[in-house]
Order: sequence, then C-alpha cells, then structure tokens
Amino acid sequence: MFSLQKLVSGGDNRFYELLTSSAEEGHASVQSLKRILTNPSVTPMLDEFVASRRRDKVITNEITELLCRSAFTSLEREDIESLSISLYRIPKTVEKFAERYVLSSPRLRDVRFDRQIELLEQATQTLLTMVRELHQKFHLDKVQEQNELLQKIEGEADKLMLELLRDLYCGNQEPIKVIILKDLYELLEKVVDRCRDTGNVVAQIVLKNS
Repeated sequence: MFSLQKLVSGGDNRFYELLTSSAEEGHASVQSLKRILTNPSVTPMLDEFVASRRRDKVITNEITELLCRSAFTSLEREDIESLSISLYRIPKTVEKFAERYVLSSPRLRDVRFDRQIELLEQATQTLLTMVRELHQKFHLDKVQEQNELLQKIEGEADKLMLELLRDLYCGNQEPIKVIILKDLYELLEKVVDRCRDTGNVVAQIVLKNS
C-alpha cells in the first residue's frame, strides 16, 4: 500500500542529515580557525577553509536539488531553503576572515584571538545542537533554551568588540595595524551574528511545527 507518511518521512530524514552536515561544517571551520590562530608562528594556509566551504556548498546544492525533486516535505520548503542558506554563510564568512588573516599575519604575530575563538566555538556548537534537535520531534523548550544561549553569546561578542575597539582607538597602534585589526574583529563578530541569525531561523521553524 502507498504510504504518504513513509514517503514524507524518508525525504525529511535526508533533509535533516544534510542540514546537520552543514552545521557540522560551520563548527569544523571554526576548529580550523582555532588551529591557525593559536599557532601564530606557523604560516597559515587556506586549504582547510576552502575545503570546508566547498563541502558546505555541495551540501547546500544537494538540499536545493532535493527540494526540487521532493513532492512532499513536513517542513515548509521556504524554511528548509532559508536555513540551508543561513548555515552556508557561516563557513563562508570564516573563510573570508582566514583569507584576510593570511594576507596580514606577518603584522599580527603578537595579537591573540583567544576570546573570540571561545565565543565562536560556543556559538557553532550551540547551533549544531539546535539543528540536531530538528530531528528530535521539535522539542520547543530545548530549542528556545539553546537560542537564548546564542543570544547571550552574541551579546558577549558585542561587548568584546567594544573593548577591542577602545583599545585600538587609544592611539598605541600603528594606523595600518588598526585598520587590519578592525576589519578582522568585525569579521569574527559577523560569524557570531550569522550563528545568532541561523539560530533564530531554527527557533522559528520549531515554533511553527510544535
């Protein structure tokens, strides 16, 4: 007998797998970033970031193709597409930071990014937990709790940005280094913002389907 429920469930499982893989790529890109930022004496390479972003692009394209082929989905197509695009922007932004860091790294041997990396790890791990929760029958309370944590992390990133800008503007750094660091700091903050925005998408999906 034809089972519409089984058909929908089978397609949804693949969507969940792909969305989770995309969130994992975002977290993996931050781990790659941590490796180069905690070893400033080593010449950084872009290979890991390019590979992660390309893998995520393949995932995003597969989601788009699957949406075109699937007659039924339990999640709204617009929600799946919105979440997929939002997840892809995370490793893409990390790669952009890495590109600029590689160009300027000789000037930044004495600069530490430990606090930003800690926030990025927390944000991408929290987001990964939220995306995995999509496959667990939409536990609204759990997702809302994680989303509140993401908002808190984003708030801490904003405060850190203000502290860093205050230090930059005190006049103790050479002008070119101030320009470089401001650009890099803003990109790292944008990664956290991307995670927050994506978390909001997940929370809206869960709320809509609870």
